[in-house]
Amino acid sequence: MVQSVSRRTVFFVSDQTGVTAETMGHSLMTQFEGLEFRPVTLPFVSDVDKAREVVRRINRAGQDEGLRPIVFSTLVQDDLRDIVVTADGLFLDFFAAFVGPLERELNTRSSHRAGRAHGIADLAAYTARINATNFALANDDGSGGDYAHADVVLVGVSRVGKTPTCVYLALQYGVFAANYPLTEEDLEAGKIPPRLEPYRRKLYALTITSERLQQIRHERRPDSRYASSQQVQYELRTAQAMFARYAIPLLDTTECSIEEIASRILNTTGIERRVRP
Repeated sequence: MVQSVSRRTVFFVSDQTGVTAETMGHSLMTQFEGLEFRPVTLPFVSDVDKAREVVRRINRAGQDEGLRPIVFSTLVQDDLRDIVVTADGLFLDFFAAFVGPLERELNTRSSHRAGRAHGIADLAAYTARINATNFALANDDGSGGDYAHADVVLVGVSRVGKTPTCVYLALQYGVFAANYPLTEEDLEAGKIPPRLEPYRRKLYALTITSERLQQIRHERRPDSRYASSQQVQYELRTAQAMFARYAIPLLDTTECSIEEIASRILNTTGIERRVRP
């Protein structure tokens, strides 16, 4: 068991945005609790000079900290990978781990072309993301109200994660997501707002623990009625009673990341992804 370890630098190296290296690398690093890591993303490593600069930065970090860095790489081009792998660090190459077995299984050599994952080669998918994002922004917090064209309408009290979830669903999957914040008048009535009634089958509710919601609201409006324990508990209790009455699917977002919230919504509702990340 590790008793005491200094902060370890983790590099995410890519010839494009670095999103893939970050996502996969972070997922792996979360398995090591109690250790402190310093993430450094080095994107657009597209030529030999930039690859050599990456090596210098990795080596310098190791010398300064006395521990060799961890390097997650999604470099596609062999010549650039061959340079970066010489750095004094633990080099973990996502492409080498998977491309080789896939080439053997498919009996086809990969293109080794950079930028395929996050480019706009698929213009239809790119356009779908843009259209869905515009829709989410136009129908945020009860504005717009174009629920007829929505794939899903997120409902819940203020600050439970509706807006970021809608934007994520749009950007990642091209899903048309709107959201509606339940007002005090809605809660007092105890009924689905008339604007939402025709679209009841599209509703999906989000909730959160009262302690967490109070903390979030206090950061936004300190010492206000809006952030008071009594107000928060009332809103959550009344909203959840409404969701139960109308059998609206409900997800507690307290311990969920935006990625997990979105995935659970898609899995539960069966909404078709227009694009794949």
